[in-house]
Amino acid sequence: MKERATVICRRENEILYVRKPKARWTLPGGKVEANESPAQAAARELREETGLILEDLSYITRFEGETVLHHVFEVSVTFIATPMPKNEIADCRWFTAKELGNLKVNPAAKSIVKAFLSEVAR
Repeated sequence: MKERATVICRRENEILYVRKPKARWTLPGGKVEANESPAQAAARELREETGLILEDLSYITRFEGETVLHHVFEVSVTFIATPMPKNEIADCRWFTAKELGNLKVNPAAKSIVKAFLSEVAR
């Protein structure tokens, strides 16, 4: 099973999503490289994909997809931080859960966010 570090970046009631050209929206993140912890991978991928340099990522859960184990991290971001698409990422945007409803979203990202939001609502 592949291992992936996935980051939920929150700004008030919005979550940051990224997408590659002609792909579905997903959460920032990527492969955990050899000799790298999931936390290091999460911070690296967030920086590589959005330019955001954030060190205070909190580990929140593991999420097992069909072929991928997601190590899920969460971080709150201020309005001062402005993500910009980098490397293979074509676009990155903040969405509320309602705004995201009609967009094409990666199924694993959709499940991760749904579980996260239901936990936060408790």
